[in-house]
Amino acid sequence: MLAWILDYAGLEPGFLIGGVPENFGVSARLGNSPFFVVEADEYDTAFFDKRSKFVHYRPRTLIINNIEFDHADIFPDLAAIQTQFHHLVRTLPSMGLLIAPQASLAVEQTLEKGLWSPLEVFNADAVDTGWSCRPLVADYSSMEVTLAGAVVGTLQWGLIGHHNASNALASIAAARHAGVPVTVSLEALAAFKGIKRRLEVKGEVGGVVVYDDFAHHPTAIQTTISGLRARVGSSARILAVMEPRSNTMKLGVTQKALAQSFSGADQVIFFEPEGLGWRVEELAVPEEHTHFRELDELVEHVVTEAHEGDHILVMSN
Repeated sequence: MLAWILDYAGLEPGFLIGGVPENFGVSARLGNSPFFVVEADEYDTAFFDKRSKFVHYRPRTLIINNIEFDHADIFPDLAAIQTQFHHLVRTLPSMGLLIAPQASLAVEQTLEKGLWSPLEVFNADAVDTGWSCRPLVADYSSMEVTLAGAVVGTLQWGLIGHHNASNALASIAAARHAGVPVTVSLEALAAFKGIKRRLEVKGEVGGVVVYDDFAHHPTAIQTTISGLRARVGSSARILAVMEPRSNTMKLGVTQKALAQSFSGADQVIFFEPEGLGWRVEELAVPEEHTHFRELDELVEHVVTEAHEGDHILVMSN
């Protein structure tokens, strides 16, 4: 989102993004200005440098979306990840800007370790402080954007979901720090086409819509399903197809959270990949669910189960 806003504003940024923005068609470019947008996480740099990659980037403007336990093949616990984010925050210059979620205990704990730069917060649920929004429709495809409780504009766009609304707020704040007026950011986001594999519609056959999404962490799974449910309404069926194949998923450290992350789906279908360190049938999933070890059998089941008006959401990394 931020790369597109800067580009729309004529700043011609370079970028390195963990996905392919539909507006650009590529995930990276050098750009023609001092501005460069990097999407980064806490994964380590190399076998000879176990610091997180992002400590090398030295940003002027930093957005922290969330801090959660992930990458269990690298980090023993959440505290180890918070330490890496603390190191990242320390690289911000005193005249830089940190943009962070207001209602995140893990982020608050990290910032308590030290912050030497200005801070702006965003919270899609609280309109009286920082950057926030008021949804004009349930799926956040139309919303008022507010700053410290004052309306600064209205956004109507093609994306849905609370998580995308939060991302929009953070991007608007970061773009403003780069000199882009809020009104221009809202115009840019109205023309933003989204990212491949982020609730990407792959096709519609017989009234059944199929989506592809990169969600592979329990929180991302829940927010993706929640966003889709808000879009399609309460009466439409959502069939969630999940492949737990990331390194963290295979280790099984998020099993309990994973089992509770499908709220809003009518049926959950698991594909059990080779090398999974646990059995899918061990999951205590409240929703109707089943699992398969053969892909052809899973496809046959989904084709049999799906009916006109259904939505099939396929999630895997």
